[in-house]
Amino acid sequence: MRLVRFGEPGAEAPGVLDADGVLRDASSLTADWDGPSLAPERLAALARRTADLPAVAGWDPGHPAGSGGVRLGAPVARPGKVVCIGVNYADHAAESGMQTPSEPVVFMKDPWTVVGHRDTVLVPRGSTKTDYEVELAVVIGSTARYLDGPGDALAHVAGYAVSHDVSERFLQLEGTGQWDKGKSCETFNPLGPWLLTADEVPDPQALELRLSVNGEQRQHGSTAQMVFGVAALVHYLSQVMVLHPGDVINSGTPAGVALGFPDPKPYLREGDVVECSISGPGADLGAQRTVMGQA
Repeated sequence: MRLVRFGEPGAEAPGVLDADGVLRDASSLTADWDGPSLAPERLAALARRTADLPAVAGWDPGHPAGSGGVRLGAPVARPGKVVCIGVNYADHAAESGMQTPSEPVVFMKDPWTVVGHRDTVLVPRGSTKTDYEVELAVVIGSTARYLDGPGDALAHVAGYAVSHDVSERFLQLEGTGQWDKGKSCETFNPLGPWLLTADEVPDPQALELRLSVNGEQRQHGSTAQMVFGVAALVHYLSQVMVLHPGDVINSGTPAGVALGFPDPKPYLREGDVVECSISGPGADLGAQRTVMGQA
């Protein structure tokens, strides 16, 4: 299923995009797409009732990324935490001048950075090094705590989404302190357009990621190139923190970020258009289109 949240910011309602691209209102079944509603048994019950849900007026099935005046917000209500994995693609580590890590590099991102897939992303005041990163977002569906091994991990995943992990490189790398500073500016994590449930993703390590800026392709990679795959990440994180339903894991980005270009590096500016997409055999996570604004 493709789970979405539609409506104005702060007043989104839960919905489902059916096989024909019709947006259906799931408010009769759940208050929101949050932790409890993402449990496997809840999603299985919902799948059996999708056809009975009412269609949302004004939605154009021909443009399922959001049209007809109907806004799609982030497909998951405010996550308890956003856990990010750094330098998880060897080619990105190389372009960043970093070693390929021997274990996952973990940092956190303010959950309030999560916005809808077409919402404006704001370049911070005074920033000259705002960067882009397309990533596979892994959304937790059931509590993961001290899992026995990677083989147990994917059963705890509710689904996957396109994530744009925006960064301010001066704050992240050149200032003092932690990476979180350069990752947690307002609007720095567009998510969606939808959450594709895990049963619709045959292999999370067979997905293709693309990102372009103003129509020019900057990133093109595959989750097959991850240093640590999704199962390994969920297992690893469960050893150092409790993953709760609704938590989001940004699983890393392939090469092609602005930081890796020669000077002058093509960092983002107000008015730039960033487009991200993720797809693979039997799995379409959709596409984002973000217009950069100014804080």
